Amino acid sequence: MNRFPLPHSLRIPAFASTLALTAVLAARAAETPPKPAAQHQVLTGQAAFTDAFHESPSIRRHLTWADLPAPAPNESVDNGPTLVPRPANAWPIAPKGFKVDLYATGLDNPRLLRVAPNGDLFLAESETGKIRVFRGVGADGKPQQTSVFAAGLHQPFGIAFYPSGPNPNYVFIGDTDEIVRFPYRNGDLVAQGPQENIVDLPGGGRLRGGGHWTRDLIFSKDGSRLFASVGSHSNVDDSDTHPEEYHRADVLAFTPTGSFVKVYASGIRNCVGEAINPTTGELWCSTNERDGLGNNLVPDYITHVQEGGFYGWPWFYFHGPSGGLQDPRHEGLHPELKSKVITPDILLNPHFASLEMLFYTGSQFPAEFQGDGFAAEHGSWNRAQRAGYEVVRLPMSNGHATGEYEDFLTGFVNPDGAVWGRPVGVAQASDGSLFVSDDGSRSIWHVSYVGK
Repeated sequence: MNRFPLPHSLRIPAFASTLALTAVLAARAAETPPKPAAQHQVLTGQAAFTDAFHESPSIRRHLTWADLPAPAPNESVDNGPTLVPRPANAWPIAPKGFKVDLYATGLDNPRLLRVAPNGDLFLAESETGKIRVFRGVGADGKPQQTSVFAAGLHQPFGIAFYPSGPNPNYVFIGDTDEIVRFPYRNGDLVAQGPQENIVDLPGGGRLRGGGHWTRDLIFSKDGSRLFASVGSHSNVDDSDTHPEEYHRADVLAFTPTGSFVKVYASGIRNCVGEAINPTTGELWCSTNERDGLGNNLVPDYITHVQEGGFYGWPWFYFHGPSGGLQDPRHEGLHPELKSKVITPDILLNPHFASLEMLFYTGSQFPAEFQGDGFAAEHGSWNRAQRAGYEVVRLPMSNGHATGEYEDFLTGFVNPDGAVWGRPVGVAQASDGSLFVSDDGSRSIWHVSYVGK
């Protein structure tokens, strides 16, 4: 069992040199021409702020730091969703040309999804500590086989296959307090051996005072590093004075055998979903930002993660004309970090609760989707107007974000504001269709392109 070392002082992240930045820009300039894209309505400025009643497939939004209001803590509310059974006439709404089928339901807290190299769909049922496997799609649209791969885990979330390629030897699981692995061969529906501890992680917590508990895992493109995301223990506690925040609000890098390498990036309050961009090889994160500063502050975000990068939490958020925007709850603290705060690639609407993400590499969807991202938005609780409760598309050009995001799969909120569905996971099937897990209706949805 490995444990990584804990330093004794505040982490001050390392930052890329000018030479490294020049090399990155040169590489980007040499990339292939951008893909053709269809025309979309793009809302900007104040019009880009939205709520669940104005989310509709194919609408794009583009927020920047300049659109953000001043902090307004008096606006903060506890407006968690009232979950109701899915009405008989309610169904997820996708763009024209797409079909949505109910793949599986009656699940136990369905959360993150990952597809094995052989096409099997792995699901983390976090509350009950299980990893479940679904195989195939029958003529009725349902799985042809299902199985519990492993049980007895501690709030499992992240799932990663190692080594990459067609024949992995292990399935790695991100429990809330450790990383474990199981022996695996293609086609295994049940783990063929006991779990093995790889490394302990800062553990546990429930939200609204209890901390972030999800731990996603992904291997670097070359397989040399295992990235583990560890969310903060709190909303905005100063990590100088709260030791429980140690090695939290970070992405941690390990070797595949569990040896601690480094804090890869810091100040990321809760990087729930990780993905490797297949075009650039960069690590990306889908991130929950802080609450308590108003209806339209602070936006959640999705971004590539710069090695050694600092993203602001808890003292700052984003980067304005004179550096990071300071959280008023930490006024005057750490001025030396103000200039180092990185603004993310894509600002989502505030309090969306952005969860799992992926990059689309399939061929079933139209060509304009190739290389774009998708992310599940679980939905707000700290906002007067409900927002999120959808899957969004993340337009890319040569593997780099345009800064926009697009409503893709909506309809999970009733006209009276009651919520019947909350997207969590998103995964690409072998045929290029998408699966979306929904812990509101305890279901998995299957999204296919069937033509105009």
